Amino acid sequence: MAGLAHRPAVFERIEWTLADWDEARSKLTDVEARMVSVLDELDLTALATSIDGLSPVGAAAILAQTGDLTRFTSARAVVKHAGLAPRKRKSGTFTGKARVTRAGRPQLRVAAWRAVWGCLQTNRVYAARYRHLTSREHNRLTPTQAQTAVAGAILRQLYAVVTRQRASDPVIAAHGATAWKEATSTFAA
Repeated sequence: MAGLAHRPAVFERIEWTLADWDEARSKLTDVEARMVSVLDELDLTALATSIDGLSPVGAAAILAQTGDLTRFTSARAVVKHAGLAPRKRKSGTFTGKARVTRAGRPQLRVAAWRAVWGCLQTNRVYAARYRHLTSREHNRLTPTQAQTAVAGAILRQLYAVVTRQRASDPVIAAHGATAWKEATSTFAA
């Protein structure tokens, strides 16, 4: 009987939780719409989304963290700004493994990391790169390391697309690698 007395309070809390959830979803939808409208105002939506798998919201989140990409001297500088550039640890005669520095903007790393998930599902170049990095015999990467490498590649490609004002080209993104060409024939089958 004691449980029945608490039942109205539990349902009231559930109602509040659902109301909070609906409000949060509404705010998220509003923020995403405003992010995409800024991307549209800058005439970057078509360019940024020419990268297969990169959504307008994902591109806007990355660009919100980087600011104007033309202020960077190179695509590598953008990757370093995100803290995704590997660097060897050296001290005196000691040389350690190369690791991601994480010395950049954490929010930019998160935005790039989120972009990886969509790109791995629909972008043949990045899917082939991920498979290659995780399955090669020499210096095989863990899935997390390979996703980090793909996140850096997305930042480099976005830099190239935005600064050159040219849509993404899968052949250029694959650096002419045969692995991507083989992957496209696999996807077509």
